[in-house]
Amino acid sequence: MFGKTLLKYTLLAAALAASTAGARAETIDATIVAGHPPVFRWVKHASQTFIPAVNKALEGSGHEIKWDEQYGGSLAKVGDELEATEEGLAQVGVISSVFDPAKLSLQNVSYYTPFVSSDPALVANTVDGLHASNAAMKVTWEENGLEYLGGPSAIDDYLLMTTFPVKSIEDLKGKKIGAPGPAVNWLAGSGAVGVSGNLTTYYNEIKTGVYDGVIVFATAALPGKLYEVAPYVTRIGFGAQYAGALAANKEWYDEQPEEVQKALKAGAEAFKTAYLADLGAAQEAALKAMADQGATITEVDDAFRQKWAAGMDNVAQTWAKQVDGEGKAGSEILKAYMDAIRAAGGKPVRDWDQE
Repeated sequence: MFGKTLLKYTLLAAALAASTAGARAETIDATIVAGHPPVFRWVKHASQTFIPAVNKALEGSGHEIKWDEQYGGSLAKVGDELEATEEGLAQVGVISSVFDPAKLSLQNVSYYTPFVSSDPALVANTVDGLHASNAAMKVTWEENGLEYLGGPSAIDDYLLMTTFPVKSIEDLKGKKIGAPGPAVNWLAGSGAVGVSGNLTTYYNEIKTGVYDGVIVFATAALPGKLYEVAPYVTRIGFGAQYAGALAANKEWYDEQPEEVQKALKAGAEAFKTAYLADLGAAQEAALKAMADQGATITEVDDAFRQKWAAGMDNVAQTWAKQVDGEGKAGSEILKAYMDAIRAAGGKPVRDWDQE
């Protein structure tokens, strides 16, 4: 009898230990990384929309995620988020594809097709949609050890902000203009000297004379207070852009239960919805706020815009052929992107894919 009782309690203890271990396993530790600080919309919504939406989706599933939020360069600088997530330093990254034009070449298609659309929702939904319709888009992430979750970081229409007034393209001759990644190409043919830069350094570089101006968007220029050092704001119509998305470490993602995988993608979808609604309301408000702070805001006419676009080399075709040469679907994605924009009612100033 004693032996049977001992065996019973031994088995019960083992079951309790297994149950406790299982309970512990239900809590998943995950770090999310962004190089920019939370003042920028894509980081704010990672914290305020994506994470709560993932947590909500997991309610009742038996799983929960304990988040460690690392923003503003605390874990990775701007442009290093991909590597931090790929290497497993973070499990989820707010990836700035604009600063990884080599590794995420296809995701940068909008940056090589300026003057196509000033509607950030159209651009974001088009590139996000290409991930669902064209396998080459997802393969690009997977080659870097990442799983594309969605949640595109759309950028509102890019502006030119300068220390001097711009009344004609000739006014730019010899001026040093900072621009993000591939957007430097937009300055070709303008006479300006393009310099690669990013939002975290623009203010000081303009203030110290390194740049005479920057290509930037209103909703970042306002919190960055760029109007203080570059008070001339010219609405060129460079266009809205797809600048990045949420992605997970592929190995980590594949190890997660199906409920967690679905929750991460549901969170990314919630991010997109909230982000685009927020952005739409903020763009004109940012321009008005900068004007109230003393900025001079002007908008060029169609002739100016067409002259600028026509004076550029066909950077889209050059990019597509280069990407084709790397064994990726550059020309295919360029055509798919432009076709989708036109089909949705977009009216490009220049049909980059048809020349």
